[in-house]
Amino acid sequence: MSLAPRLDLRQSQSLVMTPQLRQAIKLLQSSNMEVTAFVEEELERNPLLERDERPLPGPDDGHRVDPLPPAPAAPDSHAAATSDVLPQEQAGPLDAEWDNVYDAGGGYESPYGRGGRADFAEDLSGIEDIAAAGRTLREHLGEQVRLAFADPADRLIAAQMIALLDPAGRLPVEDAAIAAALGCEVARVAAVRARMLRFEPTGMFARHLGECLAAQLAERNRLDPAMQALLDHLEMLARRDRAGLMQVCGVDAEDLAEMIAEIRRLDPKPGASFDASPAPAVVPDVLMRRAEDGGWILELNPETLPRVLVNRGFYARCQVSARSKDDRVFLAERLQSANWLLKSLEQRANTIIKVAQEIVRRQDAFFHHGVEHLRPLILRDIAEEVQMHESTVSRVTANKYIATPRGTFELKYFFTTAIAGTQGGEQHSAEAVRWRIRAMIAAEDPDAVLSDDAIVEKLRQEGVDIARRTVAKYREALRIPSSVQRKREKAVPA
Repeated sequence: MSLAPRLDLRQSQSLVMTPQLRQAIKLLQSSNMEVTAFVEEELERNPLLERDERPLPGPDDGHRVDPLPPAPAAPDSHAAATSDVLPQEQAGPLDAEWDNVYDAGGGYESPYGRGGRADFAEDLSGIEDIAAAGRTLREHLGEQVRLAFADPADRLIAAQMIALLDPAGRLPVEDAAIAAALGCEVARVAAVRARMLRFEPTGMFARHLGECLAAQLAERNRLDPAMQALLDHLEMLARRDRAGLMQVCGVDAEDLAEMIAEIRRLDPKPGASFDASPAPAVVPDVLMRRAEDGGWILELNPETLPRVLVNRGFYARCQVSARSKDDRVFLAERLQSANWLLKSLEQRANTIIKVAQEIVRRQDAFFHHGVEHLRPLILRDIAEEVQMHESTVSRVTANKYIATPRGTFELKYFFTTAIAGTQGGEQHSAEAVRWRIRAMIAAEDPDAVLSDDAIVEKLRQEGVDIARRTVAKYREALRIPSSVQRKREKAVPA
């Protein structure tokens, strides 16, 4: 065995994740709002990028999106965003030297000039256009404390209770603990809390749900002994044990139904309506509308698409005034990064449209007839049709929403597992089967409540080969009680 040094040459292949490739993958799996935030960061970092503020083409400008089929072309919004980029045959490779490149033309200028608006307005809004700031729950309760209590000690106890409230408006601390912390009597704390139970909204500062509902019923003069007995046995109401409740409360079925209806009109969490933040609105990434010939037209949402361009005139002027090699290298890197960003945005737009077009083509029956006609679909079906990898299709459909005539859906919604048909028949979508189970239970006769076995038999008669445990799993996912609980609930008229 020789220990002498020697030189060997080997060849191997490996996948290198370049920063540009990581950037393209990140943009592909991000929603339009996330891409807009990323582009805003790039606008701050890259001096060669600038926002395209030209008005979007309207319907009178010849803007048209071809209906399906054939596949739609790239949206005009992206064409406007990339209109200032040199063609590939003129731009050359991204790693080319730009020392001798000179562009005498200037960059894009706004149609309004170098600054300001076309009508020279200062855009000063009046005070009536400013929305009033909403009050928080503690501010609302603090005003009532100042009006209800004149004694400073009582106000201190009330302020301590307000500080201990949870988001639902409950006070999970015992009166004795508050009294020990403040060094006062327990009876005084209990008296203050009893008075604050009638604050607006009624039911605040209760220790549990029964006390909260009792305060609201007392304000309506509906807290009689039978109702109090019902509040003391809310766990039986949760089990839908109406027969037991009628015996505990000493009422008949009609009176019990009225009492339950009265409780349902109450607010179990009176404090949640104040500081709760509004649900964020879903901004669709793809817009869909019906074409004149009965097909569908798809386009990316132009209101959320980032529109940027490369200011090559500014780049050329900087190249002329660059005095060192480091300056020229920095400009070349910034230009390459800007070109990569625009290319990634354009490729992302084309990929989203291509995948969304194929999803709409396969789920055409759903858009025309409803969820019962949703077809089973997996990522491989779309990937094979659009000639992409399944991981690419997964990234495209992640965090993307499409606005359709039937509502706004996530693109992932249209991918459902398949349930085999009986005797080798057509497969059925799991979502369509869930919808069918819900419809069966909603239309069932109160005197003949459908068990899971009966639902399985009905589905098999309709050509769906499904197991009983699958029906039970779907029913629980839909938050539908079992047949025993439904029979117990429907035995008493609501």
